[in-house]
Amino acid sequence: MNKYEVIIYWSDDDQAFVAEVPELPGCAAHGSTQEAALASAQEAIRLWIDTAKEFGDPIPAPKGRRLTVA
Repeated sequence: MNKYEVIIYWSDDDQAFVAEVPELPGCAAHGSTQEAALASAQEAIRLWIDTAKEFGDPIPAPKGRRLTVA
């Protein structure tokens, strides 16, 4: 499992759950359930990274969430 943030939401236009990976431009997937969308997103992340490596493009490090205490 990777550590990239995945945002999942329902799309009325697509009639599917959409999973977007904001840190990897253009990386998104969909599925009929949230679980299917997440599984598809994990595969999309792997393919995105493999393609970036193949072309020598930079791969952003996962940012994750940061806890800020005031």
